[in-house]
Amino acid sequence: MGRFFSLLVLVADIWAIMNVVQSRASTSGKVLWTALILVLPAFGFMIWFMAGPRRVRY
Repeated sequence: MGRFFSLLVLVADIWAIMNVVQSRASTSGKVLWTALILVLPAFGFMIWFMAGPRRVRY
């Protein structure tokens, strides 16, 4: 069960980082969000999901 949760967190973090990179945030904002997601994987993802920059939609 722990491996499944770890895999879910990994996939969610990769998805979040991809969205941060594609967002309109400044470069420093992107670096800070990415660092937060990498340092605090589960909590960083939840914080990004609620308050982070959004991807550019066309």
